[in-house]
Amino acid sequence: MPGQHILPQTYIATAMKNIEYLGFTFSKQLMDVVQTLSVAEFTALYREVVSGLESLVGANVIFKPMYPGFPQQVMMANEAELYINAVLHYVTLGMPAYVKEERSPLLDQIDLEVIELGSGEQFDGIIRNLIQSNVSISATDKEDIEWAIAAYDEMTTLLPDEIPLKENVGFVVHALLKYNKASTMQISKYFKTATDVLRLAVALSDGDVSLAANTKFRKFKRSERRLLLGLLDQCGNIVEDMLRHKQRWIRLGEILHPAEYRGRYSNCCDAFHKLRNNLPVETFRGKVEEALRYRNIDWAVELLQQRPGEFARRLDHLLRISADYALIIAKFDEAAQQVSTPVLLQVLEHFKRRDEQHELRTFFPKGNVAKATAVQNTLPAIDTDACAAVVQLCRSTLIDRFAQLPPLGNVYVEEQLQQYLVPFSQRSASKALRTIVRGSKLAMPEGDTIRFFLWWKEGKVGGQPTGRVDIDLSAVMYDEKWQYIEHISYTNLRSSKYKAAHSGDITSAPHGACEFIDIDIPSVIQYGGRYIVTSLHVFTGQPYCNLPECFAGWMMRKRPASGEIFEPATVRDKIDLAADTRIAIPVVIDLVERTLIWTDLALKKYPNFHNNIEDNYKGITLMGKAMASLVKPSLYELFLLHAAARGRLVESPELAETVFAVNSGITPYDISTIMAEFIA
Repeated sequence: MPGQHILPQTYIATAMKNIEYLGFTFSKQLMDVVQTLSVAEFTALYREVVSGLESLVGANVIFKPMYPGFPQQVMMANEAELYINAVLHYVTLGMPAYVKEERSPLLDQIDLEVIELGSGEQFDGIIRNLIQSNVSISATDKEDIEWAIAAYDEMTTLLPDEIPLKENVGFVVHALLKYNKASTMQISKYFKTATDVLRLAVALSDGDVSLAANTKFRKFKRSERRLLLGLLDQCGNIVEDMLRHKQRWIRLGEILHPAEYRGRYSNCCDAFHKLRNNLPVETFRGKVEEALRYRNIDWAVELLQQRPGEFARRLDHLLRISADYALIIAKFDEAAQQVSTPVLLQVLEHFKRRDEQHELRTFFPKGNVAKATAVQNTLPAIDTDACAAVVQLCRSTLIDRFAQLPPLGNVYVEEQLQQYLVPFSQRSASKALRTIVRGSKLAMPEGDTIRFFLWWKEGKVGGQPTGRVDIDLSAVMYDEKWQYIEHISYTNLRSSKYKAAHSGDITSAPHGACEFIDIDIPSVIQYGGRYIVTSLHVFTGQPYCNLPECFAGWMMRKRPASGEIFEPATVRDKIDLAADTRIAIPVVIDLVERTLIWTDLALKKYPNFHNNIEDNYKGITLMGKAMASLVKPSLYELFLLHAAARGRLVESPELAETVFAVNSGITPYDISTIMAEFIA
C-alpha cells in the first residue's frame, strides 16, 4: 500500500553508506519516502542516483596516473628517473612499470552534501523560471527545457505569457514546433522584432541563437517558410531591424522566397527588396551616431529617450562629452523605468566604481564559447557628483520596481554574498558539479593541499576518429603584483622552491588518461606566491568539443598522502570541457585570501607555437589578472535592494522569513530562481 514502510532499512543504510564515498547522503524526508518503495523500485532508483552522482563528481571513469604513488613518488624520484620515464613514454606511449603500493584510508573528514526530496511542482517551477529568465541560460539548461517540452503533454504549467529574453524565444519555440506542442497562434505573441524571427530561423537550423556565430540555414519546408514570413510580417520596423544582420537576412531570403507570397506578406517582400537592392533606409542608430558626431547633445538625448536601453548603454559617453550632466541625468530619469533590470544593475555598479583606478576593463563577448577580452582602462574621468547621482537614480528606480513584487517579510542577507556575482549571462557556462557566475569567489575549505585533476579520452565523435589526443594540465604561480614565479606542468614536474608536483605527462588516451597537480598552499605563500592560474592545453590541437569526454576539477586535501589519488568525496568541483577551443582556464586561486575565482574561460592558442603553457603565457597571465580584478554587481547588493523594497533586514537567519546565504535559503547556486525572480 502507498505510504507503508515496505523496504527493509538495511537497503537504505547500505545505499547511504555507499554514496558517502561520493560525498553525498539522503535527507530524512527522502529516507521516509524511499522506505515506501519495493526492493525492485528502490534498486532501480539507487542505480540511477549512483550513476548520476558518479558522473557529477567524475567517479564514472578510472584514474590511472603515470606515477601511481603520486605525489611522494614524483617528489622523491631523482631527475634522471623522471627524465628517462618521460622519454620512454614519448617514444613508446608506454607507462613506467611501477607497482601500486597500498595507501592508507582517507583520513580527511568530509562534510556530506544532503540530497533533498524534490517535487513535480518544484521541477515545473525550475523549467518555467529558466524559460522566463531575463538573462541568457546555459546549454545544460536548454537541454532540461527541451526534455520537459518533449515529455509534457500540457504546456500551460511551463509556458509564461511572455519570454523576456529573445534568445529563449527562438530556442523555446523551436522545441515547441519540433515536438508539435504549439500552434502559430500560440507562439506569435512571443515575436516582436525581425531579429526574433531570425533567431527562430537560426534555431530551426541548429545554429547559435545568440547570433554571435554565423549559421548555415537549412532548406525549410513550405509550411516553415509561411510560418517565418508570417511572424516577420507582423513585426514593426522590419527593415531597420533587418539591417543589423543584413547579410544573414539576404541569405535567409534566398531560402524563404518571399516573392512567392507577395500578396499575403507584402511587408516582408518590400523589406527584402530594399535589403537586396541597397535602397537607402534612415535608421535610429544612424541618427544617434550623427548627433553624437556633431556634439548635438540635445538631439542625441531626445532620440535616446525613445529607446531607454540604448540610453543606458550610452550614458557614460554622454556624461563625458556634455557640460551639463544634470540635464543628461534628468532626461535619463524620465526613461529609467523602461530600462531592464539587468541593465540598470550594471549601470549602477559601473558608476559606483567609475572613479576607481582599475588597470583593466574586462568584457565577455556574446556567444556560446566562454571568452573574455581585457583592455587597458583609459576612460577619462567623470564628475563624482554625476556618478553619485546616477547611482542614486538607479537604486531608487530598482527599489520602486522591486516593491511591486510580493513581500519578503524579515530578510537576512549574508555578507559573504559580496563574493558572488549576479548571473547576467550563462549561455556559455560549462556543465559543472556546482555552477556559479564567472568572477565569483568561493571560500576554500580547510586543508593545505589543493589537488587539480584532468581526465580525457580519445576515440570517435560522430563516427570520426579523434586520433591521438594529448592534453596538458598546468598551473602558473604569481606574486601579489602578478609577477611570474614558477609554473608546474609536464615541462616542470616539481618545484624546488615549495611543495608542488605534477603526476606526469600522458600523451595518448585510448582508454582514458589523467593528470594531477598538487600544490601545498603554506609553502607557496611562504615563498611569496599569491595567485595560481590553472590551465589546460590540447597539445595535439583538437578542440574540446570534438572529444568523447573531457573534464577537470579540484579537490581540497588535508592529508594528501591518505586515501586514493582521486577521492570522489573530496571533489569540490568538476567542469565538463566541451567548448570549440583548445585552451581552458577553469579557475584562478588567491592563496592569501583563500578564495577560488570561478573563471570557466576559453582561449585561442597562438597558431605559430606549441599549445602549451610556455607559448601561451601572456594571454593566460592577462586573463588571470583580469578575472582577479573583475568588477561586476554582487548578489549581496542585489538582495539588499530587494530587502529595502520588500522587507525588513534582520541580523540573523533565525529571525528571518527569507534567507539569502551561501549555503542556506536562496543561494548563489539557485541561478534559475535568481534569474527569473530577482532580476526580472
